[in-house]
Amino acid sequence: MASPFVKGKLKTARDAIGKKDFNKARDAATDVLTYEPDNYNANVFLGLALSELGDIEASEQAYQKAIDANSEQVLAWQGICKLYERRKDAHKYPSTMEKLMQIYAKSDDASKCGEVLQKYIEYRRQSGTQSEVISALSYLLPSSPFYSILSSLPPPDPSAPTSTTIFDIQSAVHNTLPVVEEIVGLTEKIEKDTFNKEFDKRRTRLNAGTPAQIKKILGLEIWSKSKLPDLYGEVIGHPNTSDDRRREAEAKLLQFKYQYLCALSTSDPLKKQLASEVQALTDGVVLLGIPNEQAWTLYLDGQNCDTIDDYDFDNLRRMFALFPNSSLSRLIFGFLVYSGFPTHEQSEDKRSPVEIADDEDPFDLVVDSFANVPDSIFAHRTLGQMYIDEEEYQNAISVAEKGLQLVRKVEADLGKSLEKTQKAFNVIIGTALVHLYPPRHHARAIRILDDVLSIDPTNKLALMGRGLIMQAAKRWKDAASLFLQVYNRAEESDTLKDGALEEHAWCILHDGEADAAITELQQVRDNLDDVDGNGEAKARIWWRLGECFWRSGDASREDAYKHYITALKHWPTYAPAFTSLGIYYLESDTPDPKRASKCFQKAFELDARETEAARRLADGFAEEREWDLVEVVAKRTIEGEGGLGGGFNEAAVVAGTRGSATNVWAWKAMGVVDLNNRKYPSAIQAFQVALRSDDDDALSWLRLSEAYVGAGRYAAALKALTKSHELNPDDWVCTYQIGEVLRQTGQLAEAIESFESVLASQSKEMAVLMALSETYLQLGRVERTSGFIGRSTSSFLSSILVAKEILDSSPGFRRLAWKTIADCLYEISEDSILSDPQAVAEQLGQIETHLPASAKSVFDGLVSTPLAIDTELLGGRNVLYFAIACCNARLSSFSKEEKGIGSAYFDLGVGLFRLSGALESVRAQASKTAIEHVRTALLSDPTNSLYWNTFGNMHFVDDSTVAQHSYIKALEFSPKDAAIWTNLGLLYLQNNDAMLANEAFYKAQILDPDYTMAWVGQGLVAIENGHDQDADALLEHAISLTSDMPEADFEFAFRVFKQLPNNIRSVSQQERLLVPFFSLDRFCRRRSGDPTALNLFALVCERLHQYDLAVQTMSKAIKILEAIYEETEDAVIEHRYAIANANLGRIQLASGDPYTALETFETAIGLLAGENEEAIALRSMCRFGAGIAHVHLNNFSEAIPSFEQALEIAESSSSVRPQVTVMLAQALWAVGTDEFRESAKSHLLACIGEDPQNLTAVVVLAAMGLLTDDEDLIDAALSEIMSLSIDVRHARDPEGAVEDILSSHFLAEGNTSKASSVLQQAIHAEPWKSKPRCEMASLCASTGEAGAAQALLQKLLDRSIVTEMEGMHHALRLSAIVHATTRATSLNDEAEAQRSSQRAVHLAPWDTRNWLCLAYVENLI
Repeated sequence: MASPFVKGKLKTARDAIGKKDFNKARDAATDVLTYEPDNYNANVFLGLALSELGDIEASEQAYQKAIDANSEQVLAWQGICKLYERRKDAHKYPSTMEKLMQIYAKSDDASKCGEVLQKYIEYRRQSGTQSEVISALSYLLPSSPFYSILSSLPPPDPSAPTSTTIFDIQSAVHNTLPVVEEIVGLTEKIEKDTFNKEFDKRRTRLNAGTPAQIKKILGLEIWSKSKLPDLYGEVIGHPNTSDDRRREAEAKLLQFKYQYLCALSTSDPLKKQLASEVQALTDGVVLLGIPNEQAWTLYLDGQNCDTIDDYDFDNLRRMFALFPNSSLSRLIFGFLVYSGFPTHEQSEDKRSPVEIADDEDPFDLVVDSFANVPDSIFAHRTLGQMYIDEEEYQNAISVAEKGLQLVRKVEADLGKSLEKTQKAFNVIIGTALVHLYPPRHHARAIRILDDVLSIDPTNKLALMGRGLIMQAAKRWKDAASLFLQVYNRAEESDTLKDGALEEHAWCILHDGEADAAITELQQVRDNLDDVDGNGEAKARIWWRLGECFWRSGDASREDAYKHYITALKHWPTYAPAFTSLGIYYLESDTPDPKRASKCFQKAFELDARETEAARRLADGFAEEREWDLVEVVAKRTIEGEGGLGGGFNEAAVVAGTRGSATNVWAWKAMGVVDLNNRKYPSAIQAFQVALRSDDDDALSWLRLSEAYVGAGRYAAALKALTKSHELNPDDWVCTYQIGEVLRQTGQLAEAIESFESVLASQSKEMAVLMALSETYLQLGRVERTSGFIGRSTSSFLSSILVAKEILDSSPGFRRLAWKTIADCLYEISEDSILSDPQAVAEQLGQIETHLPASAKSVFDGLVSTPLAIDTELLGGRNVLYFAIACCNARLSSFSKEEKGIGSAYFDLGVGLFRLSGALESVRAQASKTAIEHVRTALLSDPTNSLYWNTFGNMHFVDDSTVAQHSYIKALEFSPKDAAIWTNLGLLYLQNNDAMLANEAFYKAQILDPDYTMAWVGQGLVAIENGHDQDADALLEHAISLTSDMPEADFEFAFRVFKQLPNNIRSVSQQERLLVPFFSLDRFCRRRSGDPTALNLFALVCERLHQYDLAVQTMSKAIKILEAIYEETEDAVIEHRYAIANANLGRIQLASGDPYTALETFETAIGLLAGENEEAIALRSMCRFGAGIAHVHLNNFSEAIPSFEQALEIAESSSSVRPQVTVMLAQALWAVGTDEFRESAKSHLLACIGEDPQNLTAVVVLAAMGLLTDDEDLIDAALSEIMSLSIDVRHARDPEGAVEDILSSHFLAEGNTSKASSVLQQAIHAEPWKSKPRCEMASLCASTGEAGAAQALLQKLLDRSIVTEMEGMHHALRLSAIVHATTRATSLNDEAEAQRSSQRAVHLAPWDTRNWLCLAYVENLI
């Protein structure tokens, strides 16, 4: 028992709380707790007092101690609950309320429990999530632990809702339906929001799948854990639920289970159970007639019926009665009306729930409603069948195929088999394919129908369709057997019975049983006579009976005629009857072609499928040469068999073209028409379709190849021609076409072989001769572009030879022959020196005999004897004369106003313009005449861009305004011609407008990146702007292109040669000349008469030490210059001739021919005059070269005067004299006598005295001192060298001769440290050079510092520092020697030595030093 002290303090605390004296209450409670720390009431009073005083944390601790002391007492829980409510503790406040509810429930205090629960629910509504609200509301449901105590509450009094504090709880406990409905709504919202949020998140992930797949996965995750089915069940089973709410809940439950069922995979065991539940729900809805449209739709789509008649029509009527405004209901109603079924049950009101206007077609009602139910299997099935009845077979196929997709989807969704429904759709597709442009789709149809018959062998529609396929294939017995099966299985009321008997009769007629066929057809006719309408069917029977009589023999043909007439009486637009009448009129005893033609026309107008009438019409029009009408007939015939796509849309065209055509003749005719009209793609398609039906038609293959050529598909054309040639090897036209295709594809040699093989049998065929001549011309141009000048000349001469044969054989082709001959001669005339002058002269002589006398008139006043032939003097200009004469001969064959004369004027103008550039004496007159001729050509054809471009070229130099106008006019007609843009750019550059020129060149490069002249032009712009590096890069790119442009070769080579120093010592500099060497070689082959290019080529060969070739080339240049001088006596030519001789003498001296060199130098000296810098240098060089030649001839008495004369000549030239002095000293030193050596030293000392900055003279003098151990001389030279800064030394001595002298001097003195210092300074000054590094490494190796040598060499070889191949070789040799001599220090040294020496040999096998290094290493190892 509590002590009096405790009781007193507790009483004091309670009284203080009542008086709101919380400080006193706190103190009293504290006193109690000091005495009894676990006192429950004291902790509660303390907690309350502290709470009121604002000490929340201490208050919570006090309440918690009380709860720990007695957790079942409610007082502390109430206090701490109020504390948490005041503190708004979202975590502890609701959990405390839940504890209070548990305590009140245990104490059976329903009212208090209800109050707390009501407060808890209200709190969750205001502050909780939807899930927390659902959890709170769940406490009101029978599954709640508090429901038993709460259910003891009295029912609420609606008239006095304020009489109790727990009215809402009482209402909810005694009617849980609103609570359940609220929970349902919240759960639905949560699941929907979760679904949408996750879907938006997942669809952006990589490899997330399709939206449908994502939705299925999400649905499975959410719906598998959902409580909605149970909640819907509670709503449905609740006694207070109204019928409307129950139906709504049932619909939601069905929807939930259906979507969950669709999401489950077919292998999931739950799918079968869920499918049965969904089926039960839909069956219940249908049984009770509940207006749930989804359930009714699922019911209809889930029916597995063979035919539409197997559906429950009463349920169909009930459905459109329940949903009169539904699209599916209107479709059902339209179908019933269309099929003649009653639209209401017998026991119901006769009024239909769906209204239809009197003028509205039920078929249109079905079609309109179908658009709103795209996912209904029943809708697709009914409409597909109706399309079959309406003979709209394309639509039937489209609808049935979509229906099949829906069936597969429903089977996968519902987990049930709809085999019969699937079979019904296949029957619709198969039947439609049978009747859609037969027999176009029979291959596909028979596969489908066979699948149907494998499941249902007695299916009458499938048997009927297969029979029609056999009938179309003329397999009469097989077809008759199938029709007989249908006839035997069909009921008497079945319309198929008469149809099967009719087709059976038609088959046995073609099988030779005409009498039996007549009997059966008469039976069908009698059956049809009893039925009103069916005019077309009756006409068909009468026509078929007429065909039976027609086949019975001539005696029955009149009966046949009567039957045809009767058929037309029953159906006046029955086309086959008109066709048969037309045949009757043609084949009767008194043929009447006019009436027959009218009948055929009528038949074809009525039905494009009447192919017999179409073919006879086309034959008649072809005989009358009415080709437009033939095209119309062929085109409509093709449309009658479905066209290219077989009746399907463009997406099916490719598949449609794989089938064979029924009317091959129509496709061939269309192909020919399209070919003539240059509609090549459609012509190709037409011939392809025709060849699929008749692939042995060589003519069609030939025409197909022509269409391929027109479309630019040469590879396909060649294949087609090969096939045609295989089928008809004797057809020379095919061989000729093969040659044409080969020519157009650039296979010129093979084309020539084809043409020549044709000429072996058709030697006078002008088209082949012209093609052969043109091919030889084209081959010659290709060979000339490739640099094969001799071959090209041979090809041009072959072309001329063939063209002359044309001149002899056919006057009508003479213009073309003269054109070809002129083109060939123009090409040959580009070579000033002919490769085969004898052959050219022979051909020119024969051409002269063919030329008319008027052809030479063009040279009147220009050239006296233009056509003189002298083999020894024959050159390009002589050939050009003949080319011009041939052009004039061609021009003379035209009348003044004749079409095509402009081309002849143009060719003649071009020839004369070339003559004006080749012959200075006639330049003005020839140029004027040429311009007049091209102007005449422009008047005849003002839209020809080639004429305008050439006209601009002719005015390029003299009149830039006219030239610009001409180029712009040319661009108006050919805006994508790169050559015209380039010419315009060159014109702008010529007139100092570099910006416009660059834009024009850039445009040309865009249009044709391989057009060489555009790159050359841009290079010239770069030169004009001072961008030398860019210019070099552009020119180098230009010469790398495939097209031939000699000017680019020369310009590039000239620029590279000019940039190199005069004294080439390094291998890398020689390598830079390799590309110019090949460029000039190519240029000189094309322009063999250009002395400037030959001179440059000889100089390049000299730099590359190709002295023999250099002598040969320079001699050729001298010969050409001599010929030009003899003709013109031009002083400039004379000077160039002297320079060439000077160069030739130097080259001959280098090649080891001093005697010839001496003569050449003397020739040059005799021609050189003047006192300018160049003349002085040349005379001095020639005298100096003559002196060296005398030295080589051991004629020293003549050598010294030559040297002295050279020095005397250079006396007045400050730039030439030092160079001559140095060379003189070197030559004197090379003589070897003391006298000459002293003279050499004195000359150098004098030179240095005059020019102390002449580093070359200083270096040579130092070298002489080293060789003679003349210390005074060495010191004097080195003092001069050391007085110069390193930068000056490097600028004047780029080859590093100074470092060589200094290091050699210090090494000779034994001062390796100073030698090393010199080399190190050289390395630091020019770290990119390999020479000082290699010398430093050699020095290190010689002093025993192998490690340092290896480091220097390895660094050199590892980095991209070696820019000179010679340096690479030297470094590899040194590396090999260093590793070989120090191989004991490392196991890898021996292998490294071998590898380095072998690599040096591999890189430069011509260098003997590399081989010596390899031998040394191998011997040492």
